[in-house]
Amino acid sequence: MDIICTREERLLLDRIATAAQGLNVPCYLIGGFVRDKLLGRSSKDADIMCIGDGILLAEAVAAGFSPRLQVNFFKNFGTAQIRLPNGFEVEFVGARKESYRAESRKPQIVPGTLRDDQNRRDFTINAMAISLCAQDFGTLIDVFDGRGDLEQRIIRTPLDPDITFSDDPLRMMRAIRFATQLGFTIHPETFAAIERNKERLKIISQERITDEMNKIVAAKTPSIGFDLLYRSGLLSVFFPQMVLLAGVEIVEGKGHKDNFYHTLQVLDNVAYRSNKLWLRWAAILHDIAKPATKRFEPGHGWTFHGHDALGRKMCGQIFRQLKLPLGDPLKYTGKLVALHLRPISLSREEITDSAMRRLLFDAGEDIDDLMILCESDITSKNRQKVRRFLENFDLVKKRLKVVEENDRIRNWQPPIDGADVMKTFNLNPSREVGLIKTAIREAILDGIIPNDYDAAYRFMLDKAAELGLKPVV
Repeated sequence: MDIICTREERLLLDRIATAAQGLNVPCYLIGGFVRDKLLGRSSKDADIMCIGDGILLAEAVAAGFSPRLQVNFFKNFGTAQIRLPNGFEVEFVGARKESYRAESRKPQIVPGTLRDDQNRRDFTINAMAISLCAQDFGTLIDVFDGRGDLEQRIIRTPLDPDITFSDDPLRMMRAIRFATQLGFTIHPETFAAIERNKERLKIISQERITDEMNKIVAAKTPSIGFDLLYRSGLLSVFFPQMVLLAGVEIVEGKGHKDNFYHTLQVLDNVAYRSNKLWLRWAAILHDIAKPATKRFEPGHGWTFHGHDALGRKMCGQIFRQLKLPLGDPLKYTGKLVALHLRPISLSREEITDSAMRRLLFDAGEDIDDLMILCESDITSKNRQKVRRFLENFDLVKKRLKVVEENDRIRNWQPPIDGADVMKTFNLNPSREVGLIKTAIREAILDGIIPNDYDAAYRFMLDKAAELGLKPVV
């Protein structure tokens, strides 16, 4: 066989070949599994294409297992899927030929040959097939030199790229996603076709676009993909707010950094430190409000006052626009965007315990992720400047650790809550209850009183007395 498989994979392919021979249908392993095996990468699924009924072949393969495997089939698409006990998934489809209407990416499908099926594939590296037929089992069928493109590390369409991308514009996102994940280069003619066809992306649902974008965000070096999205013009189609970060304006000889490429550097820095998807999104959005808050102050230079607070508000708009989840991921991302300047500002001034407590209280359980984001935000071509900032930032982290150990502020709730206040003074929910609660919290955060019940209780009595309240005896 032209690819190296594990023992379990070879047994599975033998089962499929036997079932196909029993039905007298030619059968091929095609697509991503072949690509990944030639690259020496592991794979979690495989696509099987036969010259005939893919659903019928799936049923025959499933029947060969004991107990029989369940077949999930999609008659509208002529595909079926089985999942092995180890989680490996196999999808079956009959060879087909596709044609498209200009207003839709949903193809008109008719039965086809092996060559027809390879013609419809998105890229040469995904069009390679391995025969599972008895007469040439294990032979690589590579009509578009996909193996050569793997060796040259090139993403290229099998046929005319303008037709390929016009037929299914999502393939433009996939080209950039594969280039990002694999560290490949997009062939110049293929990339030029993406630029020409970028507006066609508008017929694709935002959910499908965002699914591809999240795969780019999750890559080892996501900046590769975002740079390609920007240079191709695709990013302006579905995420124009990010495009506004690009460029440098100079007034009176003073310029600001290119906030688009700064954002990409921060994103890569975060990706180096964490695999968390929403932390990476916080990196993408941390400066998103800079274009809206940019001002030039004569004699001083460029400012972006309030971009942290406005950025938090913009997170909700962007999450809705991109069809990202609006629950905890939005809340988490917005909080990190709102707080991303706080630790860095602390590194530039004398560090007080009060400031540390407030940061710990506001960040809560996300303080460690916030520190990753802020450390990643320290970028400059001046290595000495970066080293100085990182050294100061280390001091902030050390002080945070000391204050947290002493005051137990992370995920902290004041030792006296509103129910305690109402019970002590026989009050209903009211302005006075809120004032006393806030005063206790602020006194602990400012270090005026210790973080314990007795001290908080005495402070509550004093504050209530100022408001003319007396405890119920």
